[in-house]
Amino acid sequence: MGLLPKSKIEQLKKEKREAKAAKRRKIGTREKIVRFLIVCEGERTEPNYFKELVKDRYSEVRSEEIIGEGRSTCSLVKRTEEIKGQLERERQLKFDRIWVVFDKDDFIDFNEAIILAQKKGLIPGWTNEAFELWYLLHFIYLDSRIERFDYIKKLESEIKKFDGYSTFKYRKNDPAMYSILQKLGNLALAKSRAKKLRELFEGSRDFKTHNPCTQIDLLVEELEHPEALLPKD
Repeated sequence: MGLLPKSKIEQLKKEKREAKAAKRRKIGTREKIVRFLIVCEGERTEPNYFKELVKDRYSEVRSEEIIGEGRSTCSLVKRTEEIKGQLERERQLKFDRIWVVFDKDDFIDFNEAIILAQKKGLIPGWTNEAFELWYLLHFIYLDSRIERFDYIKKLESEIKKFDGYSTFKYRKNDPAMYSILQKLGNLALAKSRAKKLRELFEGSRDFKTHNPCTQIDLLVEELEHPEALLPKD
């Protein structure tokens, strides 16, 4: 018998988790699951990263839906609301944490999108300027404003320092980036560096000026430790 496709295996795992949740409801025990919906501006780069992050982290307190939309800022926020409503109606289950992930790039409605998401009860997982800042923070601390294309140059430069990676070229939609970051980078330092960047702009609501800055570490932390989001007994 041949091996099942990777997508089929992941779907079976997800169905198994949902079946366990349903069984707990039937026997009257309190369901301990945090349901995530993550809708990304990028159609592949960001979804690839988050899917790799959660695929080997089976947890009875997490269920996730990760979608790449290829939309920008305010339109992505509105589309996230539509996706949330559609999936909740279909499944008769509500999401607990709804994240909308997008970059600053050249969009002029960046501030408006963050404020709109917050008003609608969504969590804006934004980066100024580009998602690759989060990758770069695994290797170095950067607090100077640079063009988003320069993140890639710096990222390539850092990775090329490692044995066996002297010819490394960054591919934006590469699903292997997560494993490269895990192998060569330092996640704990990336988190602390992201927090340090946010502290530079503390008190300011003019998000477009928070450059460089990212919220991605906050989402990563929630996906790694969803149990922290559960109500205390």
